[in-house]
Amino acid sequence: MEEEQVISSLQGLHFVEEQQERKPKKNSWIRHWRPIPPPSLTEVEEIIGYHFKNKELLREAFTHGSCKEENSFSYERLEYLGDSVLNHLIAKLHFTLYKKMLPGELTRLRAANVDTEALARAALKCNLHSYIRHRKPLLNGKIQEFINEIVEYPLHSYGMIDPPKVLADIIESLIGAIFVDVDYSMEDTWKVVNRLLHPLITPENLMKNPVAKLNEACNKFRLKPRTKDLWTEIGQIEIYVNDELIGKGKCKLKKIVAINRAADDAYNNLFEKVGNKETLKPHLSCSTKHAKRKERKELAT
Repeated sequence: MEEEQVISSLQGLHFVEEQQERKPKKNSWIRHWRPIPPPSLTEVEEIIGYHFKNKELLREAFTHGSCKEENSFSYERLEYLGDSVLNHLIAKLHFTLYKKMLPGELTRLRAANVDTEALARAALKCNLHSYIRHRKPLLNGKIQEFINEIVEYPLHSYGMIDPPKVLADIIESLIGAIFVDVDYSMEDTWKVVNRLLHPLITPENLMKNPVAKLNEACNKFRLKPRTKDLWTEIGQIEIYVNDELIGKGKCKLKKIVAINRAADDAYNNLFEKVGNKETLKPHLSCSTKHAKRKERKELAT
């Protein structure tokens, strides 16, 4: 369900699949690792305020593919269903609430509320990660790293950090399980989803992706960023303007995060390196200035 995290792309930079990750080196302790049994799933029902008629659906929703038992399923099918249900519910909510928003604006708002990071945060808020049945020895460490990273970004990082996908998966699988358990009622499912995802990102606090922000600034001042892709060698992306380094970002596990970090760094350094808004105005072409004067005259008449 990893969707359009990057709204625009930097010139000359080829993106790899957002899910591309480097496999961690195997450690000897992994062979001896044994999962700690998670708490009872009845606690989940108390947390979400919904009690399942079919308890097997709840169990399936929290069973990772690494922990499938005989005659049981992992959460993958419920995740698939929950993804579609969630997108429908959020699209309906936004379509109803924001009657003057354009389709592109609605798409960006929906994306911010249902992307991997938003759902991973919802899972942490409800402590649902404690109930995952899995046999992934590195998973708990990744979740703790994510918990530490989001402190810097109270609402959303917009691609600056790499959330464990399994956290988003269990939110979607849980939504799918609820949808089936309430006989496919969207209205009844929404009552639970609304509590799970509260508070939602609104147009007032929606921010742009770092790459989109940088592109917008560069287009405004007619600047052409150039990228240097060092991700394969050292996990780093560098961004230059007028052959001067204005930003760099590093993330060895996922390239898209390195790109976003580089774009954010470049955006923050742009006016300091190239000049502030006033000193950048002379960079506008004469034709652009003429077009602006003409536009002002037309408005005046």
